[in-house]
Amino acid sequence: MMRINTESRGKGVKNPATSSVASHDEYVAAQQTAPETGSPCLAYEWPAMPCGTWVNARTGRSPILRVTNLRRRFPLLTRSLQFRAFAMALFLLPRGAAAQDIVPITLTLEEAIEIARQDNPGLRAARNDEAIANWNVRSAYGGLFPSVSVGGGISWQGSGEQQFGSLTAEQLGFANQPSFLFSNYNLSLSYDINGRTLMAPGQAKASRVATRAQVAGSEADLVLQVTLGYIDVLRQAEQLLVSEQQRDRAAFNFDLAQARLAVGTATGVDVGQAEVSVGRAEVTILQTANLLETARIRLLQLMGFDDLYSPFVPTTPFALSEPTWDREELYQLGLESNPNLRSLRANRSSSSYSVNMAKSAYLPSLNLRASTSGFTRQASSTALSVQQGELQALGSIQNCLFTNDLYSRLADPLPPQDCSQMAFTDEDAQQIRDANRGFPFNFTGQPAQLSLSVSLPIFQGLNRQRQISEAQVQLDDIDLNLRDQELALRANIATSLATVRAAYQAALIEEQNQAVADEQLRLATERFRVGLADFLELLEAETIKVEADRLQITAIYVYHDSIANLEAVVGTSIRTP
Repeated sequence: MMRINTESRGKGVKNPATSSVASHDEYVAAQQTAPETGSPCLAYEWPAMPCGTWVNARTGRSPILRVTNLRRRFPLLTRSLQFRAFAMALFLLPRGAAAQDIVPITLTLEEAIEIARQDNPGLRAARNDEAIANWNVRSAYGGLFPSVSVGGGISWQGSGEQQFGSLTAEQLGFANQPSFLFSNYNLSLSYDINGRTLMAPGQAKASRVATRAQVAGSEADLVLQVTLGYIDVLRQAEQLLVSEQQRDRAAFNFDLAQARLAVGTATGVDVGQAEVSVGRAEVTILQTANLLETARIRLLQLMGFDDLYSPFVPTTPFALSEPTWDREELYQLGLESNPNLRSLRANRSSSSYSVNMAKSAYLPSLNLRASTSGFTRQASSTALSVQQGELQALGSIQNCLFTNDLYSRLADPLPPQDCSQMAFTDEDAQQIRDANRGFPFNFTGQPAQLSLSVSLPIFQGLNRQRQISEAQVQLDDIDLNLRDQELALRANIATSLATVRAAYQAALIEEQNQAVADEQLRLATERFRVGLADFLELLEAETIKVEADRLQITAIYVYHDSIANLEAVVGTSIRTP
């Protein structure tokens, strides 16, 4: 809070009867001059803030950022102590603290915008859509490659008698079946290609461009909101400074009325009215301080900070300069940079791909399939298999002996077969046992399969025509919307530029009005000091002065708001703040 010499009420001020009184602004500035720099400065709630860090170019004073109790006093630190305090604060920060978690003490507009771009939750949520769009592009390219799948499994079957239709295993000669372990695998490849698949990558890339344009639009909106919020902080700080000056002049008038009452040239009514003016000025300070705090909190919210009471000083100056931009040049710049137009153009490219994809339904499609598989089977016991082998060998020997007997009965006997070779040996039993050890990976392969098919749609109930018509209508709507936005851009630039020019002229007029009001207040003060005017005349001049100051501030920042809105319409910065 500004250091104000309110103790003058008890000690008195310059003797109005013996010395001339300068303007009230000079008096207030004299009460607020820093001992080191000789320039007006402020004492903030954070004592490490350098004096004169942010000085208004018009008034030569620094508006406060956080208002403390009206009666508190904070001595200004020397520059060396300020630097040491700031360095100590940085040293004591937690080691893991991220840079974006700390609001810079001196905050420029560019820093505020950059922090908001990094930390604003709404913008970060919009950027997540871009990650999805990137994966859509990868997925579209992945559709041009064949799909490969592999599978497998194991199973177990307990021992016991099974039923095959109306017969049992025992009736078929397979009694006392053991338990079995089974495993299998399958490998398949499929490849589908059609017109939609071929055009999908282009469609996905066009959609990604549209998504990026939408993110850019969201970012442009955020930049506008941060800029307006930053300007609002400056506006409310200026209004608070005017309120401080109003209170100081009211305090000066109160002291002057008391001095005149002491010499008998004023009445108690004048003193009472002067004291009421002081009280009203203090109420105004509270109201404008609340508006300033609200503006600060809103700006920190846009920047994405959890600590809405972090101290900072906005340091970007906003100069009042004559707008010399050409309307047609701004329009051409807006055609290239306006985020809405860029988003519509990206959407049009995506819709154009949608039309082509709808037409691709008339193209043939190709389908390729290939697969292979295998299995294993292992019994818990090979006794049954060995027994079956022995029985099979015994049957083969009996058939051999029967055949030899027939050969011997012929008129011309044939040579007999060697039936001993059909005997079941231990090697045969071992082969059966070895063959039962395939589980789980000694697969027996099954024949591979390969198929190729081509299909050409002939008639699908006019569904393809309907889809083409819908896609074409959407494309035409975007073209019309794009034309409408171009016309709106020209109109918005024309009206916004006219608003900027009018705001500039209004700011100049209000500056003149402020100078006249300042002179009126000086004359009224002199007249009241020498007894040629009553306190009502001085109070009226003071009211006009305060109103002129506030209207000048309003006009100046309406001008800056208008430029920010014009930049939002154009889509890029057209000035250097």
